[in-house]
Amino acid sequence: MTDQTEVKYYKLEEIKLNNGANGAECWIIYKNKVYNVTSYVDEHPGGPELVTEWGGKDSTKAFDDAGHSSDARNMLKPFKIGELALEDRNVKKAKSPKSPDAQVRRSFISIVTCGLCG
Repeated sequence: MTDQTEVKYYKLEEIKLNNGANGAECWIIYKNKVYNVTSYVDEHPGGPELVTEWGGKDSTKAFDDAGHSSDARNMLKPFKIGELALEDRNVKKAKSPKSPDAQVRRSFISIVTCGLCG
């Protein structure tokens, strides 16, 4: 028998309230996962302000840009409390394929040179 735990989803509005300010817990989002890092804030090697700056927000880009090691990413695991609600995730939309009826714009030069080649 495997241990299956149900994932708890958090809305962005609730996460924003947990920004570490005025005694609130400090939650961050990293790659659509929600972490309660309140107990870790003061232990962060770069100082607590680097964590609280991202309290209640998506820290993915800042975390990755800081060049954190795989050890740092693994340190997040015990702080995971859930995931960002599906409707609040920033999903990149795929570009729709061009319709066959779409006009192709060519420069004057390409029209002239194609005419000369044929």
